[in-house]
Amino acid sequence: MDTLTQTWQEKVREFSAKSEEMGELHPAILELAYQENWFKLFVPEVYGGPGKKLPKILRLEEELAEADGSLGWTVTLCAGAAWFAGFLNPQLASEVFSDRQVCFAGSGAIGGTATKTNNGYRINGHWKYASGALHATIFTANCLLKNEDGTDILDEEGNPKIMSFILKKDEVEILSGWSYFGLIATGSHAFEVHNLEVPENRTFKINNTIEVADEGFNYPFLQLAETTLAVNSLGMANHFIRLVEQSFFARSGQKRYNEKQIEFFDCELNRCKKEVDDLRNQFYKAFDQSWEQLINDGEITEEKLAAVSLISRKLAHACRKAVDTLFPYCGLEAAKKESEINRVWRDIHTASQHSLLTFIE
Repeated sequence: MDTLTQTWQEKVREFSAKSEEMGELHPAILELAYQENWFKLFVPEVYGGPGKKLPKILRLEEELAEADGSLGWTVTLCAGAAWFAGFLNPQLASEVFSDRQVCFAGSGAIGGTATKTNNGYRINGHWKYASGALHATIFTANCLLKNEDGTDILDEEGNPKIMSFILKKDEVEILSGWSYFGLIATGSHAFEVHNLEVPENRTFKINNTIEVADEGFNYPFLQLAETTLAVNSLGMANHFIRLVEQSFFARSGQKRYNEKQIEFFDCELNRCKKEVDDLRNQFYKAFDQSWEQLINDGEITEEKLAAVSLISRKLAHACRKAVDTLFPYCGLEAAKKESEINRVWRDIHTASQHSLLTFIE
């Protein structure tokens, strides 16, 4: 196919299996991500962001995850980390985002300590599960703040103070640690630093002082995370459902099944499709209402935020259950680790382990 007319979905399909073999996104897919500004989806326009708003971003992330789970997940986590741009020191942010290939990776865990020095902080720590680590240019890390004598620096309420830090690629050591059976091409490895000295302006704190923002930037971070993860499960489930339908009827064409069996599969398939599609509609309705309330009123009620959280979890759970229901109808091809359908199955089950969406209530 002429590359000038090749869609991005076709490009992704061409290189997804190779990405998994490599354990990271293929250079052709990375170049596509840079061209489309996918890693800057949440970055304010003043720093080179594409100017997309969250309603469009969610629908794009669903499409990305449907094309390839590892791509959707990596873009979601890396672009989500770049959302911190709005809280960074403006001079630092301008420097960081001048790089065409800028990509944030990091961990939400408090994996290190930062000791106050005369010129900034001295950081030590180890953080796991940094999706996109192998091509990331920036790493974010949460640390407990310490005095030189090793005692905790306390916040206004007397609790140990936690601060987030910006670390550069050449300052961290990446440790091979992503040995899981799915989302292999995310390259979600660990990283660590030893006695790293960073200046004061490398710190930030989310939901504190917004330095630079586009409209809707203050959508609450918890629901931002829940919704973006939910649409990844949705995209992967849609991909799987399409593949299992193709697989089943390719096999039934060999007269492997009788009419009653085919009718039973049809009922199961349509039930799963309808359940996922109905919840998808409910999800976007709940989210869109919360977004409109934020834009129109400047804030979102707790009731609407709770509804967004609940439907995000319900959607993610329904997607995994639909995949599990349909898996037995795929044949041995679905158990073959090199097959596309097996890769999608592994990806969605790995994504389902994220703690934010574990419990519905």
